[in-house]
Amino acid sequence: MPPRGKAGRRRVPLRARLRRDWQLLVMMVPGFLILLIFSYLPILGNVIAFQDYNPYAGGPLEAFLRSEWIGFGQFQLLFEDPAFWHALRNTLTITAFQLVFFFPLPILLAITLHNLLSSRLRGFIQTIVYLPHFFSWVLVVTFFVQMLGGAGLLAQAMRDAGLEPWDIMTNPGTFIILVTAEAVWKDVGWGTIIFLAALSTIDQSLYEASAVDGAGRWRRFWHITLPGLRPVIVLLLILRLGDALSVGFEQFLLQRDAVGRQAAEVLDTFVYYFSIATGNYGYGAAAGLFKAAVGLCLILAANKVAHRLGEQGIHSKS
Repeated sequence: MPPRGKAGRRRVPLRARLRRDWQLLVMMVPGFLILLIFSYLPILGNVIAFQDYNPYAGGPLEAFLRSEWIGFGQFQLLFEDPAFWHALRNTLTITAFQLVFFFPLPILLAITLHNLLSSRLRGFIQTIVYLPHFFSWVLVVTFFVQMLGGAGLLAQAMRDAGLEPWDIMTNPGTFIILVTAEAVWKDVGWGTIIFLAALSTIDQSLYEASAVDGAGRWRRFWHITLPGLRPVIVLLLILRLGDALSVGFEQFLLQRDAVGRQAAEVLDTFVYYFSIATGNYGYGAAAGLFKAAVGLCLILAANKVAHRLGEQGIHSKS
């Protein structure tokens, strides 16, 4: 007799399931191979964080085997390096700033677009705001230089008006605002896609019933729209916290010389200049492993908080 709660459910043997679903399994093979080769196999390279790695000791395997094992020596050097702590402080500051001033913008844009009555106007605005996502960071930075640089359109207009041009592209004090503005222009439209999808799943009859009951626009937003978006907001916020130590590489590398290392040095550029450029790969691997460990801890902690607040988070509570 089957256990209670499982009546009517018969376990299909593995061989039968393979024979039934073999087409789906074959379709998964390319994606599985890509994930294995480019995501999971490189994890083995983290072993050089515990070695005095010498890439010239022979082939890739020989270099691993012949390099001296130094345990946590690379981490000790890393944590004693003032440049590392400066890059970490810059990274966390930029992450916190963008969480406050960037993360809410796709939500607001999605709600605004969702409330537009004209589908043609909605589609036109979506196309315009999505387009910059497909631009490279080289093009994005070049655009801002042409608009806000010393020889840009804004500076020329201010000179023509007899005013002193603002120092925007080379001012270390406002660099955090500049990189956030670049990120907003590039990715705010793309970020609205998920929230628009979440808004489309909200039952429209809830809005109609609340309007009949006399609820205003603000009360409908607070009691219907926001609860409908809350699971998605929590999920994306957890994922963003897990990526808190990765604010970007190309964007900061392109502008590092213009504003100086003190303002533009983040962990990604730190790894490049202090590890890859100098050939000290074990040192960079230690910094990368530190980033991964901190990101994992932040994801687990944020997911635990989400469970305590009644949200599912990135996985359901066991």
